[in-house]
Amino acid sequence: MPELPEVAGLAAFLDEQLRGCVVTKLQVVSFAVLKTADPPYNAVEGRTVSGVRRFGKFISIDTGGISLVFHLARAGWVRFTDSPADSQLRMGKGLIAVRGAFSGPDGPRGLDLTEAGTKKSLAVYVVRDPQEVPGIASLGPDPFTEAFDAGMLAEILAGSSQQIKGLLRSQSVIAGIGNAYSDEILHAARISPFAIAKSLDRETVQVLYDAIHSVLGAALAEAAGKPPKDLKDVKRSHMRVHARAGQPCPVCGDTVREVSFADTALQYCPTCQTKGKILADRRTSKFLK
Repeated sequence: MPELPEVAGLAAFLDEQLRGCVVTKLQVVSFAVLKTADPPYNAVEGRTVSGVRRFGKFISIDTGGISLVFHLARAGWVRFTDSPADSQLRMGKGLIAVRGAFSGPDGPRGLDLTEAGTKKSLAVYVVRDPQEVPGIASLGPDPFTEAFDAGMLAEILAGSSQQIKGLLRSQSVIAGIGNAYSDEILHAARISPFAIAKSLDRETVQVLYDAIHSVLGAALAEAAGKPPKDLKDVKRSHMRVHARAGQPCPVCGDTVREVSFADTALQYCPTCQTKGKILADRRTSKFLK
C-alpha cells in the first residue's frame, strides 16, 4: 500500500505533468470504485487542472471547483503515459479501473488508476471540495505540518490505551502512516509495536517523534522526482525490517521476526525493540513493553 512518501511523490509528479492540462476524457471502467454521484464523474471533462495535492494517503486532482480524488488502498496504483491510447475500454475488464486523458501545451497525457488482486478497495471521488470526502474530513494532523510537534504527539499518546503500532496506522490520529512505515518508525525508535501508547515517557515520545520525521523524511527525499513506475522499488529498497522477516537486522544482526494477523503482518527486531523477547501474537503475547 502506498503511504505518505509514495503518495507525496505521486502528487508532486502528477502536479508537474498535469497542471495546466485540460481533462479531455474520463472513463470509469469499474463503477465499484466510484463513491460519489454528484457531481457526475464526467463533470471534470473540459476543465483545466489547477494543481494536484496530497491529503494523507489521498490525491486530489483539482480542476477549479471540481476535484477528482482517489485513494489507492492496498493494491491500487497509477500508470502515467505521454502517449495515451484513444480506445474505449470495456467495462470490468482488466486491471484498469479509471482512465483519464489530458491535453496540454506539451502534448497529450494519460493517467490510469489500476488495481490488482481480488479484494477491491480503490476509491475514487468527484467532489466540489476535497473535504467532502469522508476519509479526508476525518484525517488527523499531517506529520509535516508546523503544528505537529513533539508536544502534540505527547498529547495524542497520553490519551490512548491503544498499542503504538495500531495508533500510528490510524489515519484519524496521524495522517499518512501505514503498515510499512509504522514498522520502520518503531524500529528506528527502538519501541515494541505492542507498547501501549500512554505508557511511553516523554523522552521516548521525543525519540518516536524524531523517528517519524527521519524515516518519512528520508523516504520523501528518495521519492522526490521519481515517476510512478519507479516508486514501488524505491520504497522496498530502503526498508530495514518491514517485509524482511527472517533476514538479519541491519542494525544489530538479529533475525527480523514477524507477527501475523488475519489480513496483515508486522515485522520487528527483538534485540532492537523488545529486549530480545519474541512476540508470538497480539492476542496472546505478554510482552507489551
